[in-house]
Formats: sequence, structure tokens, C-alpha cells
Amino acid sequence: MSPDDRIFETHRPRLFALAYRLLGSRTDAEDVVQDAWLRWRQADTIGIRDAEAWLVTATTRLGIDRLRAARSQREHYVGPWLPEPAEIDEAPGPEDATAIAEQVSLAFLAVLERLGPEERAAYLLKEAFDYDYARIALLLGHSEANCRQMVHRARSRVQSGRTRFAVEPERHRVLLERFMQAARIGDRRAITALLREDARLLSDGGGKAPAAIRPLQGGERIARLFWAAYRRPDPALEWRIGRVNGEPAILRHRGGTLEAVMVIVTDGERIVELLHLSNPDKLAPGVTPPGTAASLW
Repeated sequence: MSPDDRIFETHRPRLFALAYRLLGSRTDAEDVVQDAWLRWRQADTIGIRDAEAWLVTATTRLGIDRLRAARSQREHYVGPWLPEPAEIDEAPGPEDATAIAEQVSLAFLAVLERLGPEERAAYLLKEAFDYDYARIALLLGHSEANCRQMVHRARSRVQSGRTRFAVEPERHRVLLERFMQAARIGDRRAITALLREDARLLSDGGGKAPAAIRPLQGGERIARLFWAAYRRPDPALEWRIGRVNGEPAILRHRGGTLEAVMVIVTDGERIVELLHLSNPDKLAPGVTPPGTAASLW
């Protein structure tokens, strides 16, 4: 491995972490990092004093371009669009990853979709990577004042769209497990009791798997959906608790193949939001590439 390759590999985890948060797609993030590597290989690295700054700049700009193209494509997406998991752990250990998972939870990444490409980049560079405004301004090619405004607007939009509750990890997991037990047998009464009256379900099948094509609002309506879908036990289905991007999740298998994942947002008493992902393109084998678990953080 050449010195330039070693430098790039040193920074690859950080570049992937940035690209994934920016795009909400593991596949797109890997493509962006690969494009950044190609640019690095073609650059005159002798004249580059700060390799990290150069690589982060290249990755951010490539990511913004990719995000703009993705936004156009998502206008024709069938039903709600949810982020693609970067890490699905089917046999998680007992360690607590909640504090880390909050930074890349599917719910949080979905809220970031409210932001424009450059606004999202500025917000992430400031909030997730602790860059100062001078550095963000240089990277994005805007004034510091403009970057401050972008981050301020982004914070407001994220706060307005993000449901945050101080919930103990064990309580979160207990509610998730109780919901799984009720959902797997279509126990409508138990499901209703676990959902807040104004609960919301977002289901992403991408037009390739069964899913509600519009957000479903209301605990009663959501419970009826699960009752209708699972009123007859299906012995081919296997349910288990795993982790998606570090947070507890329901993993549903059929014949050994991962068919769907579901995560929840809870206020500690009831479930506020469910995110159900069944698009097979986002649940492809090998969803956790080597080194990704560390690079998320």
C-alpha cells in the first residue's frame, strides 16, 4: 500500500460517517467515498498540506451533488422514503450503544431530509463533527455569516421535526419487545395499548414490498393495520430483536432472509412513532461492510 493509500484509509471511516449522515444511504455513501478516493489518487498530494481537510472537502462537495440528484429521484419514489441502514446487527451484545445510536438513528436521519443539501452539510459539520464556522465557510464556499444562518435554520427545522424524550434504554427495549410480541400475533388490543393516540407509522417498501404508501396517523388505525396483516399466524415468519444503526430494532425474517426491520420512538410510556422498512434494496445481504460499525461514529 502506497503512502497516499495509507493516508486515505486512515480517514476513510470519518469520510464514510460524514457521507452517510449527509445522504442517509449506505450505498450512496460508499459511492461518494469511492469517488473521493479516485480524486485523491489523481491529485498532486505533494502540495496538499492538510490531507483531512482536503478529503473532507471533496467528500462533502461530492455528497452535496449526490444528494441533489437523489432528491430529484426520490420525488418519484413509491410511498414514504426512509434511510437505508448502515449497520444491521442480528446478534447484538449487551453493550449500550444508545448515546451513539441517537446520532444515526433512522428517525433522526429521516428528519434531516427536511434540510436542503448545503444546509444539511453545514448542520452536520457543526453539530456532528464540531467544525467551527470559519472552517465550514471555507469548505462550502460561503461566508461565515451565511453558514451561521444555515446552521441556525437547520437547528430550528430539526428541533421542530424531531420527537425527543429522555427514555432509559431498558425501558425503550421493553416497549419494543412488548410491541413485537403483540404484532407477531396481531393482538389488536395489546398493540393499541402500546401506541399513543397520535402515533404515526412510516412504512417504506419502495414499491417492491408490502407497505402503507402514505404515513398512517393514529394509534387505532395503526393497530387495525397490524391486526389485518397478522391476524393469521404465519409459521414462516421469524421475529427477533436486533439493532439497526446501534438502536434496538425488530428484525423480521422469512425463510432465513431478512424481510423487514422496524424501529420505534417512544416517550417512555407509549410508542410515538414507528418506522418500518421492507424495501429489499435497503436490506441487501452484507448491509454491514467491514469497518462500518466503527465508521458510523
